[in-house]
Parts: sequence; structure tokens; C-alpha cells
Amino acid sequence: MSSPYINAELRRLVARRADYLCEYCLIPEGDGLSFQVDHIISVKHGGATTADNLCYACIFCNLQKGTDLGSINWQTGELVRFFNPRRDFWGEHFRLDEAVIQPLTDIGEVTARIFDFNSDERVIERQVFIISGQYPSESALKRINK
Repeated sequence: MSSPYINAELRRLVARRADYLCEYCLIPEGDGLSFQVDHIISVKHGGATTADNLCYACIFCNLQKGTDLGSINWQTGELVRFFNPRRDFWGEHFRLDEAVIQPLTDIGEVTARIFDFNSDERVIERQVFIISGQYPSESALKRINK
């Protein structure tokens, strides 16, 4: 297991690769929004501090995710992993309905619920980005419609 320290070069690589979008909810980095480099599989669960295990995340998604790897699907009672931006296609697991992120799969359902994608505050945040023409961005549309 590598050190959790993420140097400036690796931070820049992760941010550029994400086109400065949260790789979970696809909001753009902007004025007053804090973005972080997230360990997809946390260090405490054996995740490495390598580009393949890192993604760019808004503070809201990263705080909700914490060190969790997944959650229980309430309908089936089964443990389901979260969406992984390095191996999953966003548009396969989610659908954007105006400012609401609709889950399409079990992975989408547990991710949307635990990350609280559709809380009132998060939906309003996306509505503001929609009104200003920033959401979904061209980069986000590529992730949605690949």
C-alpha cells in the first residue's frame, strides 16, 4: 500500500483528466466550490495512492462517500459497490433528468443515495449551473452519452 500523500503533480493529473468536473455528480469546479482528490478505494481498505485509484470529487460527494466502498441495496438487501469513475461509464448507471440524477442500476442507486445526489441543496446547485449554462458541460455530456 502506498502513502496517502498526493503530490501536486498527481493532483494536477487527476483534475485535468476529470476536465475539472466532479467525477461522481459531474458539477464543474467553480467559484467557491471546493474539490478534492478522492481515493476511490480508500487507503484504509488497501487502496493505493495512484492515478488509477484517484478521482476528482466535489466536497459534497467526497464527504458523503467518506471511506465507504458501497452500501446495501434496500430493495434486495445485497451489498453493492459504489460507482467507480475509473472503470464504470456514468451514462450506464445514471441518467440526468434536468437537475436530478436518476439511478439506472443497483450501483447507481446506492451511489446516488449515499452521495445524496438529489437532496434539495444539490438539485438547486445543479439548477443554478443549468441556468448559467455550465451544467451539463460538454465534458460532462461526453461522460453521460459516451
